[in-house]
Amino acid sequence: MTEPQKIEVKTADGVAPCWIHRPGGTGEKPGVIFYPDAGSVRPAMHDMSAKLAALGYVVLLPDILYRAGDYAPFDVKTVFGDPKERERLMGLMAALDRPSAMRDAEAYIGALRVQPGVRSGKVGCTGYCIGGRLSFLSAITYPNDIAAAGVVHGGGISTDAPDSPHLDVDKLKARLYFGIADDDRSCTPEQQGRLVTALAKAHVRYTLDHFKAASHGFAVDDFTVYDADAAGTHWRRLEELFAAAFA
Repeated sequence: MTEPQKIEVKTADGVAPCWIHRPGGTGEKPGVIFYPDAGSVRPAMHDMSAKLAALGYVVLLPDILYRAGDYAPFDVKTVFGDPKERERLMGLMAALDRPSAMRDAEAYIGALRVQPGVRSGKVGCTGYCIGGRLSFLSAITYPNDIAAAGVVHGGGISTDAPDSPHLDVDKLKARLYFGIADDDRSCTPEQQGRLVTALAKAHVRYTLDHFKAASHGFAVDDFTVYDADAAGTHWRRLEELFAAAFA
């Protein structure tokens, strides 16, 4: 493994700092976008990107909140219990609506493809929390570019909103993996049922784990709700997902 390389990706709305994690060895490898959770880029996200890279992928980790400029980092252990910090975070996330996020995704796909050592053809993506939604939307919006997408404790993936991602799953060509927590207000049992019904109707190739007693954030080890067993399972599923997609 090598140290991550910081790059700047020009988007339609500005310049997004991103980091490239590379596997060891030689030869071209598939590229994967790693969408972070609401806490955005921090040591835990770098560690997870590096772990994915070690499986044999060139991984691009973007700062999804780059529109805020040089913002103070968030402490994910306390941000949701601190009203002012929670309000600040929610304000930054609100700027990342679907059109903005998908303009960014197009730029990330393009930037990843031109990185040295990235295999030509489709790329993959995976993400956590809001990043899970971004991963899902990327696969929907760019079906000819995304081979596989992971959606891990993704929020807002199946809602009553007219632009809910699950309404557009008929556009998917990618393989998908969903890791869903038992205790997750952003993906309730009702929403899960709606999602599964839509996926089945569209004949989407997917795997879904519903983790009993796990909470939103279970896969990220700097959250207090981190669940090592569920996290381990999700890593095995991601390895299977991308291996099948890029075989």
